[in-house]
This record gives sequence, structure tokens and C-alpha cells, in this order.
Amino acid sequence: MRLRGFTLIDLMSAMVILSLLALMSFRGLSAVLDARDQVRLESEKWKAAAAFFARFQRDLQLSAPSPVIGTSRRFEFSRLALAEGIDAPPRIAYGLNANREVELTQGPTRRAVLSAVAELELHYLDPALAWVEAWPRTERDPPLPNAVRLRLVLGSGEELVRVFSLKQ
Repeated sequence: MRLRGFTLIDLMSAMVILSLLALMSFRGLSAVLDARDQVRLESEKWKAAAAFFARFQRDLQLSAPSPVIGTSRRFEFSRLALAEGIDAPPRIAYGLNANREVELTQGPTRRAVLSAVAELELHYLDPALAWVEAWPRTERDPPLPNAVRLRLVLGSGEELVRVFSLKQ
């Protein structure tokens, strides 16, 4: 009578098949985890950009009708005070610092509000509805331009352009 069972070849074949399945499962799981990390990083980048644009827009909406100083790299203006007891509107400025961060300056305080920025470019809409690189151009220009166009190029290469109206 002959005993029936698995031969060494049967066991080796089963081990090879299981090893291949385990390798494919590991690669699939690794791809899913890498994609999750990439989505998280992208989400954080766009959330930071959206928060910056919202802050910039809010500051512009609160801009005081006093003279501004605008160049293609920096925009300085007075913002209406949000706290009681402040006589003069505080001066604030946005610009790109040496660390490639958009920096908000409020008096002596400077802080980064958006990091990993390759370029920052500002343009101003004059009364003739032409975009100019500096504001004011002449002494006859009103204190505020009609609008500000902000162009950002992120460190990852994406270009973002937003236009903010300053007309009440």
C-alpha cells in the first residue's frame, strides 16, 4: 500500500506561489501608503495657500484710505485697526524674504505666512484700468489702486494668480 501525501516539489511550489502573493501584496500596500502621504502633502500645501489668500484678502478689505507703497515685490499699506484704543491704523506689508517665504510685516514683527514660494509678483490697477508695477506712479494717483493682482509661483512649480479689488 502506497502512502499518499505531498511531495517536496508540491511544498516548494506552494511556497513559491505564496511568496509571490506576499510580494505583490507588499508592493500594493507600499504604493497605497506612498499615495496617501503624497495626498496629505498636497492637501497641506493647498490649505496653506488658501489660508494665505484669505488673509491677504481680509487685510486688503480692511485697508485704510491712506497712501500705499507698492512695488512688484512688496506691498505696504495701512490696515484699519481691529482693536479699541488704537489711534492710527497699523502699517503692514507683504513681501518675499530670503528664505522663499511670503512674509507679513506688522511694525517690528515679521512672520512667514506662506513657505516654499519661488516667486511673488504684484501689479496694481490704475484709474485708466492698466496694470502697473509700482504704486503710486505720480502724486495725482489716488491713495489706493483699483485692484491688486498677486502672482505666486510655488516651489513645486504651480502658478497661482488672484486679483483683489480695493474699491468699496
